[in-house]
Amino acid sequence: MEDTEFDPVDGPDHYIRGRMYEPVKVIEDWGLNYHLGNALKYISRAGRKNDSDQDISKAIWYLGRYLEFEKEKREERQAELERT
Repeated sequence: MEDTEFDPVDGPDHYIRGRMYEPVKVIEDWGLNYHLGNALKYISRAGRKNDSDQDISKAIWYLGRYLEFEKEKREERQAELERT
């Protein structure tokens, strides 16, 4: 990614400036799902775009939602097993 021109869509400065790896590349390489990928994104930009508290709060929200989502899936699988 060239540093000569700001592109708000492909490589925004608040994600790549001073970094070896762009967060989206890490998310793809690690195979993170929607919730975990968003948490990583907000952690990686904490204080670089908005205030740190807001970015960290968003990351925590996504992590909490991930836990809820996984719990719901487990409960649905368990209920299905009990029906059979």
